[in-house]
Amino acid sequence: KFKSRTVIISTGASARKLGIPGEDKYFGRGVSTCAICDSALYKNKIVAVIGGGDSAMEETLALYKFASKVYVIHRRDQFKASKIMQDRVLKLKDKVQIIWNTAVTEVLGDGKFVTGVKIKNLVTNKEDTINCDGMFLAVGHIPNTNIFKGKINLDGEGYIITDKLSKANVPGVFAAGDVQDRIFKQAVTSAGTGCQSAIEAERYIENLKAIGKY
Repeated sequence: KFKSRTVIISTGASARKLGIPGEDKYFGRGVSTCAICDSALYKNKIVAVIGGGDSAMEETLALYKFASKVYVIHRRDQFKASKIMQDRVLKLKDKVQIIWNTAVTEVLGDGKFVTGVKIKNLVTNKEDTINCDGMFLAVGHIPNTNIFKGKINLDGEGYIITDKLSKANVPGVFAAGDVQDRIFKQAVTSAGTGCQSAIEAERYIENLKAIGKY
């Protein structure tokens, strides 16, 4: 147990996985959760993006600049992404192929890297294999906030609710990074909120000293 006057929570968020065979084995060796980070590694290669929201569209757009072919695999018959994001992806027919009503059931590899994925059409139950060099998961994130439930305010998805100064609803508690960022999820934005939290935490301590409560 540790006692303190202030706490900065930066426990991050974990990328949601599919829970299928081969996913963990090839994570970091073809299975990725960040096209912005890894897209340049797939220049002139074939990749698959899993998902149908704005994140999946952003991943596809990032990979389109480098990959020779991008498969977008979605469980439903339409995207849930915003219309403007959908339109940007759907017009890229030269390199982007949409596979509707389909789930990935297994990640295939040669023991070192990803070589393809097994898929299943959820309407016809037909199974098939797609040869690809990488699979990008874009099915959301889970903030690591279970231990804070009932103690500070969380939104409907479990992210910590903060104001513009990174303050949570409990005095002296601040949050930084992906644990409170449901939009950007980048190292630079996490660093920014980390800086905010540190400055505000110091100010909080100084204010306690000033009123004789430290």
